Amino acid sequence: MDWNWQVIFDHIPDLLGGAVLTIQLVVISGIVGLFFGLILALLRLSKSWLVQILPFLYIFFFRGTPLLVQIFLIYYGLGQFGAVRESFLWEPVLSQAYWCAIIAFTLNTSAYLAEIIRGAIQTIPVGELEAADALGMSKWQKLTRVTLPRAFGIVIPAYSNEVIFMLKGSALASTIALMDITGVARTISARTYTLMELFFAAGIVYLVLSWVILFSFRLFEKRMNRHASYVPPDVVTNTIP
Repeated sequence: MDWNWQVIFDHIPDLLGGAVLTIQLVVISGIVGLFFGLILALLRLSKSWLVQILPFLYIFFFRGTPLLVQIFLIYYGLGQFGAVRESFLWEPVLSQAYWCAIIAFTLNTSAYLAEIIRGAIQTIPVGELEAADALGMSKWQKLTRVTLPRAFGIVIPAYSNEVIFMLKGSALASTIALMDITGVARTISARTYTLMELFFAAGIVYLVLSWVILFSFRLFEKRMNRHASYVPPDVVTNTIP
C-alpha cells in the first residue's frame, strides 16, 4: 500500500482548525460539567434520601447510557416536542448542533464528576473536619475553606482522566455534522480517498492534545498539593535525632 504523506502535510491546517472546535467543546463542557458535578456530589452526600434520589437517578442514567445515544436524544429528540420548538431557546441553542453537543457532553461528564468529587470528599481525613469544627467554623466556612480545597486536591488526577475521556468522546460530535478533528478527517478522506492517512494524522493531533492536557494537570496538581510535601523550617530544626 502506497502511503501518501503529502495529503497529510496539505491538510494539517484543516485538522488544526478542527482541533479548535474540539478544544472548545472539551473546555466549555468540562468547566460547566465540573460546576454541576459539584452540586450533584453535595446533594448525593445529603443525609436525606429525598434529596439524594434525583441526583442518584440522574447519575445512573447518564453513566448507564452511551454518550452517542445522549447526543442523538438531545439533538434529534428535543425537536420532536412542539413546546421545545416554540420556546425561546430553540433557534439560538437547541436547534444548533454546536450547543446540543456541549449540552450532551456537559450532562454526561457532570454525572461522572459527581461521583469522583463525592468520593474525594469522603476520603478527606476526619481529623481535618473535626479541627474545623473545633475552630468554630460554620458549615459554609468549613465547606469553602477545608472540604472543597482538600477535595479538589484529591480529585485532580481523576478529573484529568475524565477530561481525556471527554476529549476522545468529543469525536462523536462529528455524528451531528460538527467539523471537529474527526469530522474534518472524515470529510477530507471521503474526498481524497486517503482514509488511513487522514485518520492517522487525526490520531496524532488527539495524542498531542492529550499530552498537553496531562502535562497541564500535572503542573496544576503539584501546585494544589504543594503543602502536602512541605515541611516548615522550624519543624526540621526542632526535630530531635
